[in-house]
Amino acid sequence: MASIVFQKDKRSGITYAYESASYWDKEKRQSRAKRTLIGRLDERTGEIVPTDGRGRKKRDDQLPAKPGPVPVTKTARFFYGATFLLDAIGEKLGVAEDLKRCFPKTFKQILSIAYYLILEDKNPLYRFEKWSALHKHPCGENIGSQRSSELFASISEEAKHEFFRLQGRRRMDNEFWAYDITSVSSYSEYLRQVQYGKNKEDDRLPQLNLALVFGETSGLPFYYRKLAGNIPDVKTVKTLLAELDVLGYSKVKLVMDRGFYSEDNINALFKEHVKFIIAGRMSLSFIQQNLEPLYEQFRSYERFNDKYELYCHTVQTEWNYTQYRPYKGDSVSEPRRIYVHYYYNIDKAAEEEKAFDRRLIALKRELESGKRIPEHETSYRRFFEIATTPKRGVKVAVKAEAVAKWKRWFGFFALLSNETMDASTALELYRNKDLVEKAFGNLKERLNMRRTLVSSEQSLEGKLFVEFIALIYLSYIKKRMQDAGLFKDYTLQGLLDKLDVIECFEHPGQRLLVGEILEKQRKIYEAMDVQPPASL
Repeated sequence: MASIVFQKDKRSGITYAYESASYWDKEKRQSRAKRTLIGRLDERTGEIVPTDGRGRKKRDDQLPAKPGPVPVTKTARFFYGATFLLDAIGEKLGVAEDLKRCFPKTFKQILSIAYYLILEDKNPLYRFEKWSALHKHPCGENIGSQRSSELFASISEEAKHEFFRLQGRRRMDNEFWAYDITSVSSYSEYLRQVQYGKNKEDDRLPQLNLALVFGETSGLPFYYRKLAGNIPDVKTVKTLLAELDVLGYSKVKLVMDRGFYSEDNINALFKEHVKFIIAGRMSLSFIQQNLEPLYEQFRSYERFNDKYELYCHTVQTEWNYTQYRPYKGDSVSEPRRIYVHYYYNIDKAAEEEKAFDRRLIALKRELESGKRIPEHETSYRRFFEIATTPKRGVKVAVKAEAVAKWKRWFGFFALLSNETMDASTALELYRNKDLVEKAFGNLKERLNMRRTLVSSEQSLEGKLFVEFIALIYLSYIKKRMQDAGLFKDYTLQGLLDKLDVIECFEHPGQRLLVGEILEKQRKIYEAMDVQPPASL
C-alpha cells in the first residue's frame, strides 16, 4: 500500500516528498519499502511541487520549443492525396510562402479553409469540422464558426496588398492582364457597398461588384478589389491604374471588354503608358469612320482567317489624346498612334439581322395595336414613321434608310490597341479574357459565393480574400487539365476525388506513410507538374 513520506536534505534544507510502496521480500523474508521521488515540499503553502530530483521544476511551458515540424503525438489515418496536391501547388506558385510572410500567425488556417472550399464543392463552412477530421491539412485541427469569423476579421488591407504585390512579382513581366468585373448578390442589409445596380444575371437582389485581374499566359489571378454594386464598369479603370501603380507594377498590359470603353479611359491608359487591348462599340463614330474606306472590300478572301472563320483587318490611325492640366486649368491635345482591329463574322451578321427583323415586327405590332411600351419609345422614333388619322387610326411605316444604316454594322466588331500587332494576335489575346469569366463562375458556383451571407465589412473582406486564395489553386488546376486534355476523362471534381482517396498513416516517432498510388493517379500528378508522394 502506497503512502507519502517526507525527508529533509540537511545540506540544502529542502524537504523532499517520496511515494513509499510496501512489498514482501521473499529472499530476506521481511517487509520492505520502495520509494519514488515525486517532488519537493513548499514550506509556505504545504503543497508538493513536482521536480526532476535535481531541484528544477518540470514545467513544460518554460521549456524552449524544439525547431522544425511539430512531432506527431497520436496515431491517425487521413485522406491525403488531394491535399498533398494542393501543398505542392502552393509551394510551386509561392502562395504558401507569400501567405506566411503576410500572415505569419494565421497562414495555415487560411490555407486549410481554402483547401476545404476547393475540395468540398459548394459545401458551407460549418461542415469544415467533419472534413477536417478526415483529411490531413495545413492547420491540422478544426476551425469552428467563431474562429473562422475571427480569422476573416483579422485579415488586414495592408497584409492583403503585400500579398498582391508578392504574387504580382511572380507573374510573367510581358504578359497581358485580363481585367473584368462581376456582380455578387447579397442578402445582407448591413454592408455599405451592397447597392442596387445593373445585375449581369438579372438577379433582383442588391449586389456588390468584384473586379479581378488575371495573367493571360499564366492563367492565374493575382489581384482583386471589391466595389459598390452601383458603380458601372467604365468608372473603375482609373482607380485600377492607381492601385496597380501603388503595388509597384510599372509594365502593365490590360485586356478589357467594351464595358470599360470611354474616351476618358483611353486617355488615362495613354497617360499612364499602359499597353491595352479594349473592345469598342460599332456605334461609335471613331470606329465607323476608320472602317468606311474599306467597307465594300472588307469581305475579300485575303482578309479571311480560317482559324477563327471570320474576316479581319487592322487599321493604323491616330487617337486625339487629351490631358487636363489642373495646375494650369487647361487641357492639351496631341495625336497618339492607335490600332483598330476590325472583324466580320458572316454567321453572326445573319443571326443579328434575323433577330433585328423579328424585333421590328414586334415593335410595329405594338404601335398598330396601341399597346406602346415606354421603354421602346426611342426605337419607335428611330425606325418608324407614325401617323394617326380619325378614319384609318394609327398608320406605321418603316424608315428604310434608318434600318439600312443600323444593319450596316451587323456582324462587325472592333478591338483597339496601342501596341503593334496584327488582328489575329489581338483577337487571340482578347479571347483569352474569357478565363476571367470562368473564374467568376468558379467563385460563384464552386466556391459558394453566389450570394454573400456575412453581416460585417471585416468578415466580408476576409472571406473574399480566402475565396481568392482558393481561386488561385483552382485556376492552376483547370489550366493544367486543359493543357493536358484531361477534361475528356475527368470533371474538376472527379479529378480531385480521384486523388482524395489516397490515405496517409501517422504514428509517433515514425515517418509519414502514404498508401498505394494507382497509375491513373500518378498520371494526374504528372499532368499537374507535381511529383507524386512516395508510397509504400
